[in-house]
Amino acid sequence: MSKIVMKTPLVEMDGDEMTRIIWRYVKDELIHPFIELKTEYYDLGLEYRDKTEDQVTVDAAEATKKYGVAVKCATITPNAERVKEYNLKKMWKSPNATIRAILDGTVFRTPIVVKGIEPFVRTWKKPICIARHAYGDIYKNTEMRIDRPGKAELVFTDENGNETRSLIHSFDSHGILMGMHNTDKSIRSFAKACFNYALDQKMDLWFATKDTISKTYDHHFKDIFQEIYENEYKDKFKEAGIEYFYTLIDDAVARVIRSEGGFVWACKNYDGDVMSDMVATAFGSLAMMTSVLVSPEGYYEYEAAHGTVQRHYYKYLKGEPTSTNSVATIFAWTGALRKRGELDGLSDLVDFADKLEGAVKQTIEEGVMTGDLAALSVLPDKKTVNTLEFIKEVRKRLTQALNS
Repeated sequence: MSKIVMKTPLVEMDGDEMTRIIWRYVKDELIHPFIELKTEYYDLGLEYRDKTEDQVTVDAAEATKKYGVAVKCATITPNAERVKEYNLKKMWKSPNATIRAILDGTVFRTPIVVKGIEPFVRTWKKPICIARHAYGDIYKNTEMRIDRPGKAELVFTDENGNETRSLIHSFDSHGILMGMHNTDKSIRSFAKACFNYALDQKMDLWFATKDTISKTYDHHFKDIFQEIYENEYKDKFKEAGIEYFYTLIDDAVARVIRSEGGFVWACKNYDGDVMSDMVATAFGSLAMMTSVLVSPEGYYEYEAAHGTVQRHYYKYLKGEPTSTNSVATIFAWTGALRKRGELDGLSDLVDFADKLEGAVKQTIEEGVMTGDLAALSVLPDKKTVNTLEFIKEVRKRLTQALNS
Protein backbone atom coordinates (compact mmCIF):
# COMPACT_ATOMS: atom_id res chain seq x y z
CA MET A 1 0.00 0.00 0.00
CA SER A 2 1.39 3.40 -0.96
CA LYS A 3 1.84 5.93 1.83
CA ILE A 4 -0.59 8.81 2.30
CA VAL A 5 1.04 12.10 1.31
CA MET A 6 0.32 15.13 3.45
CA LYS A 7 -0.04 18.63 2.02
CA THR A 8 0.51 20.83 5.09
CA PRO A 9 2.70 20.09 8.10
CA LEU A 10 1.44 19.46 11.60
CA VAL A 11 3.13 21.26 14.47
CA GLU A 12 4.70 18.45 16.52
CA MET A 13 5.51 19.13 20.17
CA ASP A 14 7.60 16.41 21.80
CA GLY A 15 7.47 15.86 25.55
CA ASP A 16 8.92 14.18 28.60
CA GLU A 17 9.65 10.87 30.30
CA MET A 18 7.58 7.77 29.47
CA THR A 19 5.24 9.62 27.14
CA ARG A 20 8.26 10.73 25.11
CA ILE A 21 9.18 7.07 24.69
CA ILE A 22 5.60 6.21 23.70
CA TRP A 23 5.61 9.15 21.26
CA ARG A 24 8.47 7.55 19.37
CA TYR A 25 6.83 4.11 19.43
CA VAL A 26 3.58 5.51 18.01
CA LYS A 27 5.35 7.34 15.21
CA ASP A 28 7.57 4.37 14.31
CA GLU A 29 4.83 1.71 14.42
CA LEU A 30 1.59 3.49 13.57
CA ILE A 31 2.39 6.65 11.60
CA HIS A 32 5.58 6.39 9.53
CA PRO A 33 4.75 3.03 7.88
CA PHE A 34 1.53 4.47 6.45
CA ILE A 35 1.99 8.24 6.07
CA GLU A 36 4.61 10.51 4.53
CA LEU A 37 4.51 12.53 7.73
CA LYS A 38 5.14 16.27 7.53
CA THR A 39 5.68 18.06 10.82
CA GLU A 40 7.38 21.17 12.12
CA TYR A 41 9.10 19.76 15.20
CA TYR A 42 9.51 21.45 18.58
CA ASP A 43 11.19 19.76 21.53
CA LEU A 44 9.17 20.67 24.62
CA GLY A 45 11.16 18.26 26.78
CA LEU A 46 12.07 19.92 30.08
CA GLU A 47 15.80 20.06 29.36
CA TYR A 48 15.33 21.94 26.08
CA ARG A 49 12.74 24.27 27.57
CA ASP A 50 15.32 25.11 30.23
CA LYS A 51 18.05 25.57 27.61
CA THR A 52 15.93 27.98 25.55
CA GLU A 53 14.54 29.88 28.56
CA ASP A 54 11.15 28.39 27.59
CA GLN A 55 11.19 30.23 24.25
CA VAL A 56 10.61 26.92 22.46
CA THR A 57 7.14 26.73 24.04
CA VAL A 58 6.25 30.18 22.73
CA ASP A 59 7.63 29.28 19.29
CA ALA A 60 5.53 26.10 19.18
CA ALA A 61 2.37 28.04 20.02
CA GLU A 62 3.11 30.64 17.35
CA ALA A 63 3.73 27.86 14.82
CA THR A 64 0.30 26.46 15.68
CA LYS A 65 -1.16 29.81 14.62
CA LYS A 66 0.73 29.50 11.34
CA TYR A 67 -0.24 25.92 10.43
CA GLY A 68 -3.56 25.61 12.27
CA VAL A 69 -3.12 22.11 13.73
CA ALA A 70 -0.72 20.80 16.38
CA VAL A 71 -0.17 17.55 18.25
CA LYS A 72 1.48 17.61 21.68
CA CYS A 73 3.09 15.01 23.90
CA ALA A 74 2.67 15.19 27.68
CA THR A 75 5.17 17.49 29.41
CA ILE A 76 6.50 18.10 32.92
CA THR A 77 5.39 21.19 34.82
CA PRO A 78 8.30 21.48 37.26
CA ASN A 79 7.89 21.83 41.02
CA ALA A 80 10.72 22.35 43.51
CA GLU A 81 11.71 18.67 43.38
CA ARG A 82 11.87 18.71 39.57
CA VAL A 83 14.00 21.86 39.57
CA LYS A 84 16.54 20.00 41.69
CA GLU A 85 16.23 16.73 39.76
CA TYR A 86 16.81 18.36 36.37
CA ASN A 87 19.12 21.14 37.64
CA LEU A 88 16.86 23.78 36.10
CA LYS A 89 17.56 27.51 35.92
CA LYS A 90 14.12 28.25 37.37
CA MET A 91 10.69 26.73 38.02
CA TRP A 92 9.27 27.13 34.51
CA LYS A 93 5.54 27.60 34.09
CA SER A 94 3.24 24.95 32.67
CA PRO A 95 3.81 24.69 28.89
CA ASN A 96 0.12 23.89 28.49
CA ALA A 97 -0.81 27.12 30.28
CA THR A 98 1.59 29.11 28.08
CA ILE A 99 0.21 27.60 24.88
CA ARG A 100 -3.39 28.06 26.00
CA ALA A 101 -2.77 31.70 26.86
CA ILE A 102 -1.23 32.40 23.44
CA LEU A 103 -3.98 30.57 21.53
CA ASP A 104 -6.77 31.74 23.90
CA GLY A 105 -8.58 28.47 23.40
CA THR A 106 -11.02 26.15 25.09
CA VAL A 107 -10.01 22.58 25.97
CA PHE A 108 -12.55 19.85 25.22
CA ARG A 109 -11.89 16.49 26.89
CA THR A 110 -14.02 13.42 26.23
CA PRO A 111 -13.69 9.82 27.53
CA ILE A 112 -12.80 7.08 25.02
CA VAL A 113 -15.46 4.46 25.63
CA VAL A 114 -14.74 0.79 24.86
CA LYS A 115 -16.59 -2.42 25.64
CA GLY A 116 -15.40 -4.10 28.78
CA ILE A 117 -14.40 -0.93 30.64
CA GLU A 118 -17.43 0.03 32.73
CA PRO A 119 -17.74 3.50 34.33
CA PHE A 120 -17.38 3.57 38.11
CA VAL A 121 -20.54 5.71 38.23
CA ARG A 122 -23.19 3.15 37.39
CA THR A 123 -25.68 5.70 36.02
CA TRP A 124 -23.32 6.92 33.28
CA LYS A 125 -24.30 5.53 29.89
CA LYS A 126 -22.83 8.19 27.56
CA PRO A 127 -19.55 10.16 27.51
CA ILE A 128 -19.35 13.45 29.43
CA CYS A 129 -17.30 16.07 27.60
CA ILE A 130 -15.52 18.60 29.81
CA ALA A 131 -15.08 22.04 28.20
CA ARG A 132 -12.31 23.80 30.12
CA HIS A 133 -11.67 27.50 29.77
CA ALA A 134 -8.00 27.64 28.93
CA TYR A 135 -7.02 31.18 29.84
CA GLY A 136 -6.27 33.07 33.03
CA ASP A 137 -7.42 32.39 36.58
CA ILE A 138 -4.91 30.56 38.78
CA TYR A 139 -2.80 29.53 35.76
CA LYS A 140 -1.76 33.13 35.10
CA ASN A 141 -1.74 34.20 38.74
CA THR A 142 0.64 36.34 40.77
CA GLU A 143 1.53 35.09 44.24
CA MET A 144 3.24 36.56 47.29
CA ARG A 145 4.34 35.31 50.70
CA ILE A 146 3.74 37.68 53.60
CA ASP A 147 6.35 37.62 56.38
CA ARG A 148 5.29 40.60 58.54
CA PRO A 149 2.17 42.49 59.62
CA GLY A 150 0.61 44.80 57.06
CA LYS A 151 -2.28 45.58 54.75
CA ALA A 152 -2.90 43.89 51.40
CA GLU A 153 -4.96 45.74 48.80
CA LEU A 154 -6.22 45.07 45.29
CA VAL A 155 -5.20 48.13 43.26
CA PHE A 156 -6.22 49.03 39.70
CA THR A 157 -4.57 52.03 38.04
CA ASP A 158 -6.24 53.21 34.83
CA GLU A 159 -4.46 54.77 31.87
CA ASN A 160 -4.95 58.25 33.36
CA GLY A 161 -3.33 57.28 36.65
CA ASN A 162 -6.54 57.05 38.64
CA GLU A 163 -6.49 54.32 41.30
CA THR A 164 -9.25 52.05 42.55
CA ARG A 165 -8.45 50.20 45.77
CA SER A 166 -10.07 47.34 47.67
CA LEU A 167 -8.83 45.85 50.92
CA ILE A 168 -7.97 42.15 50.68
CA HIS A 169 -6.77 41.49 54.23
CA SER A 170 -4.94 43.07 57.14
CA PHE A 171 -2.22 40.63 58.19
CA ASP A 172 -1.19 40.26 61.84
CA SER A 173 1.85 38.18 60.86
CA HIS A 174 2.66 35.60 58.20
CA GLY A 175 0.39 34.57 55.31
CA ILE A 176 0.03 34.25 51.57
CA LEU A 177 -1.57 36.24 48.74
CA MET A 178 -2.73 35.43 45.23
CA GLY A 179 -4.06 37.65 42.47
CA MET A 180 -5.67 36.40 39.26
CA HIS A 181 -7.54 37.79 36.30
CA ASN A 182 -9.56 37.10 33.19
CA THR A 183 -10.78 39.18 30.25
CA ASP A 184 -14.19 39.68 28.66
CA LYS A 185 -12.69 38.79 25.29
CA SER A 186 -11.47 35.41 26.51
CA ILE A 187 -14.66 34.63 28.41
CA ARG A 188 -16.74 35.44 25.32
CA SER A 189 -14.52 33.22 23.18
CA PHE A 190 -14.91 30.44 25.75
CA ALA A 191 -18.69 30.78 25.76
CA LYS A 192 -19.01 30.78 21.98
CA ALA A 193 -16.68 27.79 21.65
CA CYS A 194 -18.85 25.86 24.11
CA PHE A 195 -22.13 26.78 22.41
CA ASN A 196 -20.72 25.91 18.98
CA TYR A 197 -19.27 22.60 20.16
CA ALA A 198 -22.56 21.62 21.82
CA LEU A 199 -24.42 22.39 18.60
CA ASP A 200 -21.89 20.45 16.54
CA GLN A 201 -22.15 17.41 18.83
CA LYS A 202 -25.92 17.79 19.38
CA MET A 203 -25.36 17.64 23.14
CA ASP A 204 -26.83 19.68 26.01
CA LEU A 205 -24.48 22.29 27.48
CA TRP A 206 -24.07 22.76 31.23
CA PHE A 207 -22.14 25.66 32.74
CA ALA A 208 -21.30 26.07 36.43
CA THR A 209 -19.45 28.58 38.63
CA LYS A 210 -19.68 29.74 42.26
CA ASP A 211 -21.40 33.07 41.62
CA THR A 212 -23.08 33.12 45.05
CA ILE A 213 -19.65 33.50 46.67
CA SER A 214 -17.70 35.21 43.88
CA LYS A 215 -20.30 37.89 43.18
CA THR A 216 -18.14 39.83 40.71
CA TYR A 217 -15.61 37.41 39.20
CA ASP A 218 -17.67 34.23 38.76
CA HIS A 219 -20.92 36.12 38.30
CA HIS A 220 -19.39 37.89 35.31
CA PHE A 221 -18.80 34.52 33.63
CA LYS A 222 -22.44 33.62 34.25
CA ASP A 223 -23.70 36.91 32.84
CA ILE A 224 -21.61 36.68 29.67
CA PHE A 225 -22.74 33.12 28.99
CA GLN A 226 -26.39 34.07 29.48
CA GLU A 227 -26.12 37.18 27.29
CA ILE A 228 -24.50 35.29 24.40
CA TYR A 229 -26.97 32.44 24.71
CA GLU A 230 -30.00 34.74 24.65
CA ASN A 231 -28.71 36.88 21.78
CA GLU A 232 -27.06 34.29 19.52
CA TYR A 233 -27.82 30.68 20.43
CA LYS A 234 -31.23 30.31 22.05
CA ASP A 235 -33.08 29.70 18.77
CA LYS A 236 -30.30 27.47 17.43
CA PHE A 237 -30.41 25.30 20.56
CA LYS A 238 -34.19 25.03 20.36
CA GLU A 239 -33.99 24.02 16.70
CA ALA A 240 -31.34 21.40 17.51
CA GLY A 241 -33.42 20.04 20.39
CA ILE A 242 -30.72 20.66 23.01
CA GLU A 243 -30.62 22.70 26.23
CA TYR A 244 -28.32 25.24 27.86
CA PHE A 245 -28.33 24.86 31.64
CA TYR A 246 -26.62 26.92 34.36
CA THR A 247 -26.16 25.96 38.01
CA LEU A 248 -23.68 26.34 40.87
CA ILE A 249 -20.54 24.20 40.62
CA ASP A 250 -21.37 22.14 43.72
CA ASP A 251 -24.89 21.47 42.46
CA ALA A 252 -23.45 20.56 39.05
CA VAL A 253 -21.20 17.93 40.65
CA ALA A 254 -24.20 16.30 42.31
CA ARG A 255 -26.24 16.42 39.10
CA VAL A 256 -23.37 14.98 37.05
CA ILE A 257 -23.03 11.98 39.35
CA ARG A 258 -26.77 11.24 39.08
CA SER A 259 -26.92 11.79 35.31
CA GLU A 260 -26.65 9.38 32.38
CA GLY A 261 -23.99 11.57 30.74
CA GLY A 262 -24.20 12.67 27.15
CA PHE A 263 -23.60 16.41 27.61
CA VAL A 264 -20.89 19.07 27.49
CA TRP A 265 -19.95 20.42 30.93
CA ALA A 266 -18.34 23.86 30.64
CA CYS A 267 -16.00 24.76 33.51
CA LYS A 268 -13.70 27.61 34.42
CA ASN A 269 -10.00 26.86 34.11
CA TYR A 270 -9.28 25.31 37.52
CA ASP A 271 -12.64 23.55 37.76
CA GLY A 272 -12.10 22.04 34.32
CA ASP A 273 -8.60 20.86 35.24
CA VAL A 274 -9.93 18.97 38.27
CA MET A 275 -13.22 17.75 36.84
CA SER A 276 -11.70 16.42 33.62
CA ASP A 277 -9.45 14.14 35.68
CA MET A 278 -12.39 13.06 37.81
CA VAL A 279 -14.55 12.26 34.77
CA ALA A 280 -11.68 10.46 33.02
CA THR A 281 -10.90 8.31 36.05
CA ALA A 282 -14.56 7.54 36.71
CA PHE A 283 -14.98 6.42 33.10
CA GLY A 284 -11.97 4.16 33.47
CA SER A 285 -8.61 5.83 33.02
CA LEU A 286 -6.87 9.16 32.48
CA ALA A 287 -5.14 7.45 29.58
CA MET A 288 -8.56 6.94 27.94
CA MET A 289 -9.38 10.61 27.38
CA THR A 290 -9.16 12.77 24.26
CA SER A 291 -8.11 16.39 24.62
CA VAL A 292 -8.22 19.19 22.07
CA LEU A 293 -7.60 22.90 22.49
CA VAL A 294 -9.77 24.94 20.11
CA SER A 295 -9.10 28.65 19.63
CA PRO A 296 -11.63 31.24 18.41
CA GLU A 297 -9.54 31.69 15.24
CA GLY A 298 -9.83 27.99 14.40
CA TYR A 299 -6.48 26.67 15.64
CA TYR A 300 -6.43 23.12 17.03
CA GLU A 301 -3.94 21.52 19.43
CA TYR A 302 -4.42 17.83 20.27
CA GLU A 303 -2.72 16.25 23.26
CA ALA A 304 -2.84 13.39 25.74
CA ALA A 305 -4.86 14.39 28.78
CA HIS A 306 -2.57 12.65 31.28
CA GLY A 307 0.92 13.31 32.60
CA THR A 308 4.35 11.92 31.73
CA VAL A 309 3.97 8.63 33.68
CA GLN A 310 7.07 9.28 35.80
CA ARG A 311 7.00 5.98 37.71
CA HIS A 312 7.00 3.91 34.53
CA TYR A 313 9.80 6.03 33.08
CA TYR A 314 12.07 5.25 36.01
CA LYS A 315 11.33 1.55 35.48
CA TYR A 316 12.10 1.94 31.76
CA LEU A 317 15.46 3.55 32.57
CA LYS A 318 16.33 0.53 34.73
CA GLY A 319 15.51 -1.80 31.85
CA GLU A 320 12.41 -3.13 33.58
CA PRO A 321 9.29 -3.92 31.51
CA THR A 322 6.47 -1.36 31.53
CA SER A 323 2.82 -1.72 30.57
CA THR A 324 1.95 1.92 29.91
CA ASN A 325 -1.33 2.85 28.27
CA SER A 326 -0.72 4.65 24.96
CA VAL A 327 -4.35 5.15 23.91
CA ALA A 328 -4.62 8.89 24.69
CA THR A 329 -1.33 9.57 22.90
CA ILE A 330 -2.50 7.63 19.84
CA PHE A 331 -5.80 9.53 19.86
CA ALA A 332 -3.91 12.83 20.04
CA TRP A 333 -2.25 11.86 16.76
CA THR A 334 -5.49 10.65 15.17
CA GLY A 335 -7.29 13.84 16.17
CA ALA A 336 -4.58 16.02 14.65
CA LEU A 337 -4.29 13.91 11.49
CA ARG A 338 -8.07 13.90 11.02
CA LYS A 339 -8.31 17.67 11.40
CA ARG A 340 -5.35 18.17 9.05
CA GLY A 341 -7.09 15.92 6.54
CA GLU A 342 -10.37 17.81 6.90
CA LEU A 343 -8.73 21.22 6.45
CA ASP A 344 -6.62 20.06 3.48
CA GLY A 345 -9.35 18.01 1.79
CA LEU A 346 -7.45 14.73 2.22
CA SER A 347 -10.13 12.07 2.70
CA ASP A 348 -7.46 9.34 2.88
CA LEU A 349 -5.93 11.00 5.93
CA VAL A 350 -9.33 11.30 7.63
CA ASP A 351 -10.08 7.65 6.84
CA PHE A 352 -6.68 6.61 8.23
CA ALA A 353 -7.39 8.40 11.52
CA ASP A 354 -10.79 6.68 11.79
CA LYS A 355 -9.29 3.26 11.11
CA LEU A 356 -6.45 3.75 13.59
CA GLU A 357 -8.91 4.65 16.33
CA GLY A 358 -11.01 1.64 15.37
CA ALA A 359 -7.94 -0.60 15.56
CA VAL A 360 -7.17 0.67 19.07
CA LYS A 361 -10.70 -0.05 20.30
CA GLN A 362 -10.75 -3.43 18.55
CA THR A 363 -7.49 -4.44 20.23
CA ILE A 364 -8.86 -3.66 23.70
CA GLU A 365 -12.28 -5.18 23.03
CA GLU A 366 -10.60 -8.39 21.84
CA GLY A 367 -8.94 -8.63 25.25
CA VAL A 368 -5.43 -7.34 24.49
CA MET A 369 -4.56 -4.39 26.72
CA THR A 370 -2.05 -2.77 29.05
CA GLY A 371 -2.01 -3.51 32.78
CA ASP A 372 -4.09 -0.52 33.89
CA LEU A 373 -6.97 -1.52 31.61
CA ALA A 374 -6.67 -5.22 32.44
CA ALA A 375 -7.28 -4.30 36.07
CA LEU A 376 -10.49 -2.51 35.07
CA SER A 377 -11.83 -4.68 32.26
CA VAL A 378 -14.76 -7.01 32.87
CA LEU A 379 -13.99 -9.07 29.76
CA PRO A 380 -13.66 -12.79 30.59
CA ASP A 381 -10.47 -13.41 28.62
CA LYS A 382 -7.75 -10.79 28.87
CA LYS A 383 -4.12 -10.68 27.83
CA THR A 384 -1.88 -8.12 29.49
CA VAL A 385 0.91 -6.85 27.24
CA ASN A 386 3.73 -4.37 27.67
CA THR A 387 3.90 -0.86 26.25
CA LEU A 388 5.38 -1.67 22.84
CA GLU A 389 3.52 -4.98 22.46
CA PHE A 390 0.18 -3.18 22.70
CA ILE A 391 1.16 -0.73 19.97
CA LYS A 392 2.31 -3.62 17.77
CA GLU A 393 -1.04 -5.37 18.32
CA VAL A 394 -2.80 -2.19 17.22
CA ARG A 395 -0.59 -2.10 14.13
CA LYS A 396 -1.70 -5.62 13.14
CA ARG A 397 -5.36 -4.63 13.24
CA LEU A 398 -4.70 -1.29 11.54
CA THR A 399 -2.93 -3.05 8.68
CA GLN A 400 -5.87 -5.41 8.27
CA ALA A 401 -8.33 -2.51 8.22
CA LEU A 402 -6.31 -0.56 5.66
CA ASN A 403 -5.97 -3.59 3.38
CA SER A 404 -9.64 -4.63 3.58
